[in-house]
Amino acid sequence: MKSNYLDETSAVRSLAALAQAQRLRAFRALVVAGTEGLTPGAMAEQLGVAPSALSFHLKELAHAGMVSSEPRGRNLIYRANFDQMNALLGYLSEHCCQGESCAVEVVCADC
Repeated sequence: MKSNYLDETSAVRSLAALAQAQRLRAFRALVVAGTEGLTPGAMAEQLGVAPSALSFHLKELAHAGMVSSEPRGRNLIYRANFDQMNALLGYLSEHCCQGESCAVEVVCADC
């Protein structure tokens, strides 16, 4: 069944882009940075990764639509694509729990 959020190909591309530790860390750093985004230099320093390696990972994330970049002066500002992130989450959780509540009931004997 086709999702209202993403098609299967886009979901797989997004998940594949995130399925690498450095890319996942970079994406999470951009999520934390919010709409302000980060320059590659600031991100490389924050993550402790070589700028050339980070550039490769950012290109992969951009190709999957998970991040966008915008020139600002002599720098690029990278931002998480929150619409794509939310669409991916929607795709993954569509029809969750067959329409039932997914909340796990905690039973505590000492409560």
